[in-house]
Amino acid sequence: MEIIQSLQNRIYEIRSVRVILDKDLAFLYDTDTKVLNQSVKRHIDRFPPDFMFQLTNEELDSINFQVFDQNNFNSPSRSQIVTLNNTRGSNIKYLPYAFTEQGVAMLSGIINSDTAIKMNIAIMRAFVELRRVLLKKSDFKQQLDEIKDRLGGHDAQLNQIYEVIENIMDEHTSKNKWEQRDRIGFNK
Repeated sequence: MEIIQSLQNRIYEIRSVRVILDKDLAFLYDTDTKVLNQSVKRHIDRFPPDFMFQLTNEELDSINFQVFDQNNFNSPSRSQIVTLNNTRGSNIKYLPYAFTEQGVAMLSGIINSDTAIKMNIAIMRAFVELRRVLLKKSDFKQQLDEIKDRLGGHDAQLNQIYEVIENIMDEHTSKNKWEQRDRIGFNK
């Protein structure tokens, strides 16, 4: 369950689709991002745009803003020269690829290491768990909407009851006023 929670933290919503980035998949599969992307490019016909797409600069900035990667950046306002790492391959030179759930499933046919197969199963479970949680939330929202509608109906009924009670009280008050009025004219 801990692995699934960790995987869910690596799932982002971009273009209204839940995706995992190539660098996260490479880390999970215990391979280099370059090797993963080369394998994908060799089998590019298996990855249509709804399975995999390359991020734009704005989308990448939005992800970096959401989850600030402490390993690559110390401060968002530092210059590029200062933020470049000295180790080879640790700086982003190309925009990353984002893989949808179907794209991750397709990767299982390309990368055949034992680690990749195990992680692929865990990733699929994370996507399913995330979908289940989101469905529960939408069910809960639907239930809240139904309760709100019911209460709205009850409010209308209660308002009608209050109006009837006020009318009865007004009639009673006016009757009391009529009976307790000062009489003029003939007294017997």
